[in-house]
Amino acid sequence: MAKAMTKSQVTEHLSGKAGITKKAAGQFLDDLASLAYKEAKNTFTLPGIGKLVLVNRKARMGRNPQTGEPIKIPAKRVVKFRVAKACKDAVLGKK
Repeated sequence: MAKAMTKSQVTEHLSGKAGITKKAAGQFLDDLASLAYKEAKNTFTLPGIGKLVLVNRKARMGRNPQTGEPIKIPAKRVVKFRVAKACKDAVLGKK
């Protein structure tokens, strides 16, 4: 299994493709990430890749795996990433 690209590898690739400096490409990635964090509460979409959404989870009963004792898991809000259909088709191939 191949290793995931590091941030420096991604910035190097983007700088080569866009004809900008590595520093500018790194700044672009940082700005994109901070924008995504700020806008996630309103659903942040990256066209062709997917979107960040906030989801409310209900309270539920769980089980301590060590003792088997039932425990109550409280309700909470979580961030989820929903992958776009175009991304799924590009990565997995069309059926």
